[in-house]
Amino acid sequence: MRTNLRLFGTLLGMLLLAGWTGPATADQPAAAKRVVVVTGEDGPYHNWRATAPVLKTLLAKDPRLEVTLVEDLKFLASAELRKYDAVVLHFKNFDPKVPGPAAQRNLEEYVRGGGGLVLVHFACGAFQEWPEFVQLAGRVWNPKFRPHDPHGKFRVEIADGKHPITRGMTPFETTDELYTCLDGTVPIHVLATAVSKVDKKVYPMAFVLEPGKGRTFHCVLGHDVGAYAAAGVGELFRRGTAWAAGLEPAPAGSRQ
Repeated sequence: MRTNLRLFGTLLGMLLLAGWTGPATADQPAAAKRVVVVTGEDGPYHNWRATAPVLKTLLAKDPRLEVTLVEDLKFLASAELRKYDAVVLHFKNFDPKVPGPAAQRNLEEYVRGGGGLVLVHFACGAFQEWPEFVQLAGRVWNPKFRPHDPHGKFRVEIADGKHPITRGMTPFETTDELYTCLDGTVPIHVLATAVSKVDKKVYPMAFVLEPGKGRTFHCVLGHDVGAYAAAGVGELFRRGTAWAAGLEPAPAGSRQ
């Protein structure tokens, strides 16, 4: 018995020296997830230098998300991508050679292997040179379609109030571009919608899909800094990113 006690004490001491703090409890927060926002280009239409820091700040309001901003699209070809639990695409690449085929393969393997993917606004127009991108994004920009309603105020409706991302959320107003340009037939689960003032049709504003072992949250809101002013927009992106990273989305008021 004494030998067993001495052995237990020795093992316990080794664990404590290694940084072990004891078994997890219900009161302890979930382990942080690492999120990388990839930006650095968006053409003449969007000021990514202004919006990317705002997006990063909004996501970091969930203390479980450790958010890094990378201003280089070629990062997507790097093995460093696998150090993150979710990648947020906040760009439209106008040069089909950047970030290039290596990045496309790397991103696809990352997502299908279990990584999280988040698309923001005109990221639906990224990788026009890569037809298979729609399998990860769910819907992509079709330049033959009418792009969006005139910039202005509109109401975003919650299409599924039971999904973990949108559970408990209520409709909200935002001032933004109501995208009408998405195309694709990949099965998606629509979470939020808006009605066009131009053609009176209903269009998806946010939706999810699960390519392979991964999770994609795609939201076309976020044209400019003002578009992030609506609390519902930040909440959608925070919850959607947490979900994509493998966390249970939590309402803003429940996070400490």
